[in-house]
Amino acid sequence: MNAPPVSLRPVALGAPDFEPVLAALADRGEADFGKVEAQVRAILASVREGGDRAVLGYVCEFEKRTPASLVRRDYGGEAALARLGLEARESLAFAAARIERFHVRERDTMFGDNGFRYEEDGVTLGLRVRALRRVGVYAPGGKARYPSSVLMAAIPARVAGVTEIILATPLAGDATDDVVLAAAHVSGVTAIVDAGGAQAIAALAYGTELVPRVDKIVGPGNSYVACAKRLVYGAVSIDSIAGPSEILVVADETAKAAHVAADLLSQAEHDEEAYALLVTDRAELVAEVERELGAQLATLSRKKIAAESLARHARAFVVTDRPSMARVASAIAAEHLALHVRDAEALLERIPDAGAAFVGPMTPEAAGDYLAGPSHVLPTGGAVRFGSPLGVHDFVARTSVIRYSAEALRAHAPAITALARLEGLDAHARAVTMRIED
Repeated sequence: MNAPPVSLRPVALGAPDFEPVLAALADRGEADFGKVEAQVRAILASVREGGDRAVLGYVCEFEKRTPASLVRRDYGGEAALARLGLEARESLAFAAARIERFHVRERDTMFGDNGFRYEEDGVTLGLRVRALRRVGVYAPGGKARYPSSVLMAAIPARVAGVTEIILATPLAGDATDDVVLAAAHVSGVTAIVDAGGAQAIAALAYGTELVPRVDKIVGPGNSYVACAKRLVYGAVSIDSIAGPSEILVVADETAKAAHVAADLLSQAEHDEEAYALLVTDRAELVAEVERELGAQLATLSRKKIAAESLARHARAFVVTDRPSMARVASAIAAEHLALHVRDAEALLERIPDAGAAFVGPMTPEAAGDYLAGPSHVLPTGGAVRFGSPLGVHDFVARTSVIRYSAEALRAHAPAITALARLEGLDAHARAVTMRIED
């Protein structure tokens, strides 16, 4: 018996509800932290004051376990890697090598030889780039383990030159940890904090007796983790406030319904709150994809999660032409943009806002999730309008370098002092004139 189709709740261009539905999706990044913020603030304050004991107390309360050790510097990653099957070991090594090669090229292209300097009329100007000293990488536990997220966050940090990479993730205490420990080992993780949730973010941000304070926290998590990252920003830097995962598939008459459905489900199976969205100029494709979704959903191990995600957030937009496709895609500004269309490169040029673009029908989003090379840690909720994929640039700090000769200062002195006096800052002006008089 065939599985029933899944509804994508299609809405057609020109229908009264088309623009309101599109506008609501464009505002999906307005995360509601109101339900958790008070509790997260209490956790942060408690960990800041109570340190390790507070963190362990919350691990016991929320994660229903007691770690043998909160921080593990010798976490057995090499041994865990050896315990994995040959296929898993080779796949981790292959993915790690590809991710590293991409980020080495990113680093060398962006920063060259540790910045730059140039001289102009006696003034030397430049930019010095240095890696952050210590970063925290958060990897979720709970519904699924994500060794790929460890690779995608820790390897760019290592390539940037970060010397201490601390992974925070709740460990199960059994053989299921091996793949996470192995991923940490091949990524260059130097220590593991065995905790999750807001308590792990607090420990990384403020430091405890055992957990050293980091300079930056990266990586996705649930609403408690996202809220905690927002609240500790300023004490440390963060990458972004990550919301539910999302994919927008843009498809025309060349698209295969089975491929479109598979890409939509690859996000829906992450979480009940994930967004699986479709834009097409062929109305018949929507019904074909809905049938495929029903059939493919029946075979998934996480079908309950995927079905709930589709029921809550799946939508299909039926438009009339390629310019409308581009307009809708730009308005949604999706984390993952999959282009199942002819001349996909040309359409991509008309869609400026996307976290990662998967160009052409033979480019599944799963390739980017695991080993293509660029990090899969991406802005969500429309934040790609101003945000970027996690990369080497997230793990460095820049220093402006300025050096004047006496002659150059004399030449610039009138303008500097005039501007200082315009702002009523006499000491600024005096700092210049004093040198000139000397």
